[in-house]
Amino acid sequence: MPQIAGYELYTIESGRFGLDGGAMFGIIPKPMWEKYLQADARNRIPMNMRCLLLVGNNRVILIDNGLGDKFNAKFSDIYAVDTEMFNLRRSLKNHDIQPEDVTDVILSHLHFDHAGGSTTRKDGKLVTTFPNAVYHVQATHWDWATQKPNIRERNSFLHENLAPLADSGQLQFQPGSGTLFEGIETLVIHGHTPGQQMIKVSDQSQTLVFTADLIPTVAHVPSIWVMGYDLEPLVTIAEKDLFLKQAAEQNWKIMYDHDPLSEISDIVWTERGPIGIHPRPLYDL
Repeated sequence: MPQIAGYELYTIESGRFGLDGGAMFGIIPKPMWEKYLQADARNRIPMNMRCLLLVGNNRVILIDNGLGDKFNAKFSDIYAVDTEMFNLRRSLKNHDIQPEDVTDVILSHLHFDHAGGSTTRKDGKLVTTFPNAVYHVQATHWDWATQKPNIRERNSFLHENLAPLADSGQLQFQPGSGTLFEGIETLVIHGHTPGQQMIKVSDQSQTLVFTADLIPTVAHVPSIWVMGYDLEPLVTIAEKDLFLKQAAEQNWKIMYDHDPLSEISDIVWTERGPIGIHPRPLYDL
């Protein structure tokens, strides 16, 4: 397994789901994006809900946790939810990790496909999935999601995901970009949703960045390939270009949360802008 900053790194696949391809690629015409991801009869493209597990330095850190297990049949049908092959608990168990072992959960943001696994039902009650963990989220994003959710996002901020966290005493709010633990840094961005945080894991030899929904798939690396879900697409484009120039210059590796095929890639900067190259599994870091 690859190691960075004293942590062993593992991919945690929490399941697949589907979203409308047009929404995922915004203004990009379907004949262009469908070269990368084929849509089904309802125009949904397959997407993973990929998380990152870091084990080391007396910590077990989970970055994002997918959809969880609280969805009903209607939700499952709309979003083509598939947890037969992969789910959060099984993927953690494959690495001998139980929910009680997790010391920290870092949430990139609170949309249901990234934070839904934070809570579960036990004995008819909603409780936190990881009872011994500290849940780290940006303060600005928590306020954005819980105080008065806007009309475009409120169906992504689900009560059953957030209310148990609010009552748990396990939340720790982050004040912006900065060092969370030695070798682990948060990078805050705002185009997709205010206060989203990417997670940078680095030491003197290499760097991996979990980009969350700034760059959900390798197809989203080019500047104008942004989601219709982004609240401020022009901000997303500017954030991507600034970040990816640095990634290309410093040879950072990028980890994709939603790409069904590629887990990580390198970035190069060309005359036409950024391109993701050498897509591969995390274990080939």
